[in-house]
Amino acid sequence: MSRFIKVVFLLILAPTMLIFTYKPALAASRFEAVIAQAALLAEVDSGTVLFDHNMHRQHSTGELTKIMTLLLAVTEIENGDADPSDIVIMTENAWSDINAQSTTREVAPGEEITLLDLMYSAVVGNANEACNMIAEYLSGSIELFVERMNLRAKDIGCENTFFTNPHGQFDPEQQTTARDQFLIFREAMSFPLFLEISGTFRYTVEETNVSASRSLISTNSLLNQNGRYYYRHCLAGMSSVTYEGGHSFVGLSESEGLSLISIVLGSDEVMLEDESYELRNLTETRRLFEWGYANFGMRTIISSNELIYRVPVEHGAGADFVNLRPESSIELLLDNDIPPEEFERTIVIFTEPLMAPIEAGDVLGRVTVSRNGFEYEPILLVANTSIELHRFEYIRMQIAEALDTPLASFIIITLIILIGAYVALVIRYNVIRRKRLAKIKQEKNKLIEERRTQSHRDEFD
Repeated sequence: MSRFIKVVFLLILAPTMLIFTYKPALAASRFEAVIAQAALLAEVDSGTVLFDHNMHRQHSTGELTKIMTLLLAVTEIENGDADPSDIVIMTENAWSDINAQSTTREVAPGEEITLLDLMYSAVVGNANEACNMIAEYLSGSIELFVERMNLRAKDIGCENTFFTNPHGQFDPEQQTTARDQFLIFREAMSFPLFLEISGTFRYTVEETNVSASRSLISTNSLLNQNGRYYYRHCLAGMSSVTYEGGHSFVGLSESEGLSLISIVLGSDEVMLEDESYELRNLTETRRLFEWGYANFGMRTIISSNELIYRVPVEHGAGADFVNLRPESSIELLLDNDIPPEEFERTIVIFTEPLMAPIEAGDVLGRVTVSRNGFEYEPILLVANTSIELHRFEYIRMQIAEALDTPLASFIIITLIILIGAYVALVIRYNVIRRKRLAKIKQEKNKLIEERRTQSHRDEFD
């Protein structure tokens, strides 16, 4: 149960990432020379490379091929195209390319076995015939399945990986690199079933129609709590031992929120003074993990609770500024010896000064941190509190806003024109009226004068 909780926790922290981003490690201390032809240590979330030794050098895939085989199988199950309880009937073809030196679990032709047990047999038991049967069951033929393996590798971003079979039996054309193995394993670990299977040390295959139950023990001895190679932070992994490719290992570990993937290709097996043998692919993996956790960690450069800038606010009720904080924290994978003071902050405010009202959470700017000329992705800055608009200012601004519209402008212009026309009509009316009144007065005076003259005449007559 504890391992399952770790797996769920890891999935929350490390969502599927299909793009490998090579970021230079900020290491102050270097890892001592690794005993392997190629090696890589990288952080899961960001893809930051902490240690690299020949990570682009091609190397025999060996039994690490089974990682891609299991990835395609769990993808089929996730998509609903297959079910772990499906009964698969082994065919003669599953043994067609298996030589006498290959690792098998003697799954016989005609045997009825669940797809899930085949997957455990392939990865925990290293059974090559199980890989062939998985390929044939899911794709109809081994050849079509191998084509899918190569297409998936390209989709993930692999540049120097090529598969010719689903189990890893030696073929000079079947090659990979430490960098590509990182991409494949990081893609695969996004599936809980993959982590469950590759993180299992012991598994029992149920009794079948032709065989009693089988007990499987993984070659990933980092999971063996009673063994000399046990590493308590290891969650999953796959080991490979072939004559041509030597000893290799791909593994995942998690400690204090930091998830690391280690790739060791082409290591060896050496005899110690006590005449016991040491598997360098396992010891080097553990050494890489321990070095990574001792020298690196996730560091909070800016907290989402930190008030990092103050911006003036106009027309605010009871406040003339607002504090800004990051929308989210900035956490970086760093060498433990790097002081936070080495990081510079660049703040950009979108509008300054600001106008009330302002709501808490409004996006008002951004902050970018940089170190030695390298800029990390910026984080938005948001208002920490709300600021209301002053009531008088609110009324004034509402009026101003109402007037500052095309409709309001049209109405005002129309009113001015109408008022102007009305005034012109009134003036014209008054002028005409005055002229008419003057004419009437003139006629009236003329009539009075005529009556007066007539009256005088009558008196003389």
